Amino acid sequence: MKLQRKNRRALALGAFAVSGALALTACGSDDTGSSSNPSSSTAANSSIKCDDAKGQLLADGSSAQKNAIDAWVKSFTQACSGVQINYKGSGSGAGVTAFTQGQVAFAGSDSALKPEEVTASKSVCKGGTGIDLPMVGGPIAVGFNVPGVDKLVLDASTIAKIFDSKITNWNDAAIKKLNPDAKLPDLKIQAFHRSDESGTTDNFTKYLIAAAPADWKYSGGKAWQAKGGQSASGSSGVAQQVKQTSGAISYMELSYAKDGIVPVTVDTGASAPVEATVENATKAIAAAKIVGTGKDLSLELDRATKAEGAYPITLVTYEIVCDKGNKADTLPATKAFLRYIASEDGQGQLSAAGYAPIPDDIIAKVRTTIEGLS
Repeated sequence: MKLQRKNRRALALGAFAVSGALALTACGSDDTGSSSNPSSSTAANSSIKCDDAKGQLLADGSSAQKNAIDAWVKSFTQACSGVQINYKGSGSGAGVTAFTQGQVAFAGSDSALKPEEVTASKSVCKGGTGIDLPMVGGPIAVGFNVPGVDKLVLDASTIAKIFDSKITNWNDAAIKKLNPDAKLPDLKIQAFHRSDESGTTDNFTKYLIAAAPADWKYSGGKAWQAKGGQSASGSSGVAQQVKQTSGAISYMELSYAKDGIVPVTVDTGASAPVEATVENATKAIAAAKIVGTGKDLSLELDRATKAEGAYPITLVTYEIVCDKGNKADTLPATKAFLRYIASEDGQGQLSAAGYAPIPDDIIAKVRTTIEGLS
């Protein structure tokens, strides 16, 4: 099975490389170093439709999707040389604030807009409102760094107690019970959480609320509420702390769980514990329901799922944009970029980067909505 995953990853990476090569070819160049302008047309040898896209797009938000956005921006701007895209990845809270204040063309958020944020967006979206477009899915890995332990099974109750400072040592009886064959050291647990307002925090705690209500008594949200533990900013920040701290554990997107970080396998109550993989996250997202109204496509996930092979700690990142009232100078580039990342080619890049593509029936609605943006 591991070999099959590697083969699939290799194929996906190969496709990504070919896509990038085609995009480079599409730009065109001469001996002076100037590039052809693909504006108002589909760039040659590329599936990316540039239309009249030009100028600079400012965007901010979810750090969870930053690795995906970076790959998308690289391919898109190679094909559409007249566009520059600056996505900061400062966190979902910062992105939504920037959007409702009119500072960015679109924002990324791992949580759908709240009613008060929708209301605030109306002052920016003249004659319209901010809407949620699901674009990136994926597992939130509970990554750990414990010397001598390369596999760890935890359930929702144990995870909740660890992050609420109720379980403080790696050889605790509750962890031993779930891992009878592991050589768990007498080592203090160093639990890290996000210091910034984060949609990843929101989704992680929604899982704890749904799957371990007796052990997680907090209301949830983008801001961390439990006492104790240590903090760091952004997904890259908590990942760095886990890498360099013996006994550390934190929550982060799967694409950040590497270089010494091992993802926990989650006991959901299914016949076997579930690994944090793109395939298993896709199984969970496929069961999501659209709960948004009008053009809003926000989703509801079953976070307490016991379905076989469905990884429960999963998030969906939304691109937040005005349905109407987008600024005239950024609308063409915004639509062109969103059209590309929602396309089959754009979604096809996600698995290689550790993300899950949005299910076909949902992404089809996203594509239709993008074409109607004005």
